[in-house]
Amino acid sequence: MSFKHCLLAASVAVMWGLNFLAIDLSLAQFPPFFLVALRFALLAVPALLFVPKPDVKARWIIGYGLGFGLLQFLFLYWAMAAGMPAGLASLVLQASGPFTVLLGMTFLRERVRGSQMAFLLIAMAGLAVVGWQRFDSNASFLPFLLTLAGAFGWAIGNICNRQAHTTEPIKLTMWMSLVPPVPMLALSLAVEGPDRVGASFSGLTTPTGLLAIAGLIYTVVIATILGSGVWSWLMSRNPAGVVAPFSMLVPVVGMSAAFVFLGERVTVGELCGAVLVIIGVLGAGLKAAKGARILAAAEAVVPVSAPTEDSTRAIPSRPVDKGSRSLGS
Repeated sequence: MSFKHCLLAASVAVMWGLNFLAIDLSLAQFPPFFLVALRFALLAVPALLFVPKPDVKARWIIGYGLGFGLLQFLFLYWAMAAGMPAGLASLVLQASGPFTVLLGMTFLRERVRGSQMAFLLIAMAGLAVVGWQRFDSNASFLPFLLTLAGAFGWAIGNICNRQAHTTEPIKLTMWMSLVPPVPMLALSLAVEGPDRVGASFSGLTTPTGLLAIAGLIYTVVIATILGSGVWSWLMSRNPAGVVAPFSMLVPVVGMSAAFVFLGERVTVGELCGAVLVIIGVLGAGLKAAKGARILAAAEAVVPVSAPTEDSTRAIPSRPVDKGSRSLGS
């Protein structure tokens, strides 16, 4: 993974880290399931009207939309509406990194070095510490589990994204947005009810409503179109297990922004778990990147076998026309 690609991955982490604040603002106005439907409907309509379909098999568009779009945000928004703090959600959701590596090993036969696996175990231990801190009551442990489910959905999306091998990441991002709106709207009407959905449109001119709209715009334009588009571009050009760990920079931004703007605090145990998660997944990403560079370098410098004495004998000599060019075999 080149230095330019690393910078792009880091910029996506900043966009996505701030996105948790935007989601928190939007959830103050809209119910979670309806907010997911609304978010992707705002992308699906212009995608259908103005964006040509990417040259990608339909199953990867659907898989990406189901994993990255529907499953991830269904559980994430549900978790945050149920009380998961925005900063802590930005951390726990990064379990998608280890999940992506494990799915890559299982379904894509991507190789994982022993040192990389050791760092992934450290990351999982950090998540276990955070979960243990959340285990003080069902009210706080359930949002933690829901966020983990969202992380697994993100990992599924990563694998489908990787398999799409798209050269048109923005088109893929827009078209995968066709998947979530209808099922999420049906789920919202069934669970949250038409009355609650309708009531969410009242008071949009109040400060809460205006902030919710601003958060929704940020989520759609910056986090989804720009951030997910760049992420898709990176995933199509690098192994999934190399790109995915860069998402561990998201909680650094998310937790810092939540502390500054929302006044969120974490316990000492949660902070220790966060440090373990970040060290583990970033370490795994660096090890994976190093392994990929070594493999690429080895493939690049494999010399063409020099002709042996036996092979030289096997080729009959022939005169060469001085007027012709000698062509390499």
